[in-house]
Amino acid sequence: MSYLNRAQAPLAEDFWGKIDNAAQNAARDMLTGRRFLDLDGPYGIGLTSVEIGADYYCRDPGPDEAGAVAGRAIPLPIVRRTFGLSVRRVEAYLNMGQILDLSAAEDAGEAVARREEEFVYYGEPKFGLEGLLTAQGRHEAKAGDWNQVECALDDVLGAVNRLEQSGYRGPYGLAASPTLYNSLFRRYEGTDMVQLEHLRRLCELGVYKAPVEGAVVIDPHVGKLVLGQDMMVGYSGNDGIHYQFFANESIVLVLQEPEAICTLTV
Repeated sequence: MSYLNRAQAPLAEDFWGKIDNAAQNAARDMLTGRRFLDLDGPYGIGLTSVEIGADYYCRDPGPDEAGAVAGRAIPLPIVRRTFGLSVRRVEAYLNMGQILDLSAAEDAGEAVARREEEFVYYGEPKFGLEGLLTAQGRHEAKAGDWNQVECALDDVLGAVNRLEQSGYRGPYGLAASPTLYNSLFRRYEGTDMVQLEHLRRLCELGVYKAPVEGAVVIDPHVGKLVLGQDMMVGYSGNDGIHYQFFANESIVLVLQEPEAICTLTV
């Protein structure tokens, strides 16, 4: 892990464990895609791309022509956020036993997590990456007013039926915007059951509040997350006032069967 430059920092190994945990725990609370998509890896920082699909001829070769065969690959982006910690406060922690404020590391972890979530749901067109809500070939349906009891269940059932008709029989996962998710805490009239509990019986991979517009229902055949390096913290130097760090990871959503997605737009 020399690329993290930890050997260049005057910091003990237990300090790195503490700062890694601060960034990772803050990120973990925000990540939803990892909860219902398969995670493949980690393979290490050296993984720069992932091959997808099958090899193919660019054109059918003629009788006396050599054929040209190639595959296709998508990039594995590095997601990175820098932050600083006061030299004086780190020294006070290491040598005087004072409490160390790691909120800057937590903020960096959250920033990386938000970018990962953006990749999962919306992709990144500049990198040629699609997300769950932007994949070509996905099913699409209109969401109704989830403030009305039964509407959420009707919408999700409709999405599940469309997936089943396409050969995807679950288990299913549901990610919904904060507004839609929060509406699921209404109780069915005359019962103690909230809509969220009911939907969790249908969506066995879980129901999650996610940074999206609308909602999306998926079958796990949709694809997987490929992880190069999971989130870790590295050292980039100090200016005499602050130690400079960075939190980074490398990850990409590999979409294999976009027909296993049904988006619900509002």
